[in-house]
Amino acid sequence: MSRPSNHRLPSDPPGVPARRAALRLLDAVLRRGLAIEQALEASTKGLPPSDRGLAHAIAAEVLRWLSDLDALIDSATRNRLPDDAKARFALRIALAQALRLGTPPHAAISTVLPLVDGGPRKLVHGVFGTLDRKGAVLPDHPSLPGPVHARIAGNWGERVADAAAAAIAAPPPLDLTLRAEVAELHGESLVSNHLRITGDTSVPELPGYAEGAWWVQDLAASLPARLLGGGTGRALDLCAAPGGKTLQLAASGWDVTAVDISESRLARLSENLDRTGLSAKVVTADLMNWEPGFEADAVLLDAPCSATGIFRRHPDVLHRVRPRVISEMAELQAQLLPRAARWVRPGGLMVYATCSLEPEEGEHQIERFLAGHPEFAIDPVLPDELPEGLVAHERGWLRTLPDMLVEQGGLDGFFMVRLMRVAGDS
Repeated sequence: MSRPSNHRLPSDPPGVPARRAALRLLDAVLRRGLAIEQALEASTKGLPPSDRGLAHAIAAEVLRWLSDLDALIDSATRNRLPDDAKARFALRIALAQALRLGTPPHAAISTVLPLVDGGPRKLVHGVFGTLDRKGAVLPDHPSLPGPVHARIAGNWGERVADAAAAAIAAPPPLDLTLRAEVAELHGESLVSNHLRITGDTSVPELPGYAEGAWWVQDLAASLPARLLGGGTGRALDLCAAPGGKTLQLAASGWDVTAVDISESRLARLSENLDRTGLSAKVVTADLMNWEPGFEADAVLLDAPCSATGIFRRHPDVLHRVRPRVISEMAELQAQLLPRAARWVRPGGLMVYATCSLEPEEGEHQIERFLAGHPEFAIDPVLPDELPEGLVAHERGWLRTLPDMLVEQGGLDGFFMVRLMRVAGDS
């Protein structure tokens, strides 16, 4: 497929610019391997907020249901369209609107036809019309891409793979980490200082937002900082952006230094610190070149990873993360983990975490680290530190998976382990 234009064409009727932006987003993810959030600004440049939001919603829904949308398209074509054919992209967008977003069929097809030129217009119109007349429907929940299903099932079993497929059918509930109680907020609390809200909500309009009473943070993502508890000593939050864990540590009394390589992502952290009235020292630096200049009482390394555990919110990871990416991330983690360990004082704690479903970035990583660093030992996660229904592994670490807390709305896939430096250097 030729690279989509970033500009509205003079002939574009109303509604088409948002679909053209959705096409650019899908091209960025599926052809160029970018994260959808990474591509959002460039792909929606010049659009009003409503069109920007619609483009993002369409692209995300296509990515959630891609395998099933393609199966419908293939059932109505004599010769299979290439994966990167513009006609296939247009049909994906039209079908996602009609079958998932409630767009009337005539509007769904009329707003994608301008995305294709010449002969493919007739093909796109014909295939969509055939499927519409047949009353085509999607299954009860999406099908995972074949390689993703195989990887999850191979690591965790078919039950977990099936639960992962069910988990991507719709965006997950909204989890809030609370700094203060807000009487007007209603939801389910699964652990202390937590509230889960269901339904379509505008975050800035929720009670307590402007006052800094809470911040958005998936329940699983809040657990690594919880494992460090409260403290008055010095804490390092490494790879800190966008900052939910920094806020947790600061709210728990720690003297926090938050470090991340991304200046733009740290800007969001600084904004949230201002909104909540919390304080932390914010440092823009590459951890491979940076030194804290002190030994910390607590270190939290939420390491860069493949992010395969956050597919519910970011369905693009299902299609852009390949084994090579997982291997590259595991290699980077293997460099960062021992470096961060040097900054923990004897008797201090370190939590290592990744939002990944891959053992290479979790269990295997920590086993290799411990084999080479006898001065560290696992400080087992205790039952009273976890939401009801979660249980630590017999080795003492915690692994969250898509089949956990399903009735309560599920949670992201994470690995986390708490280590104690029991001696000086080996």
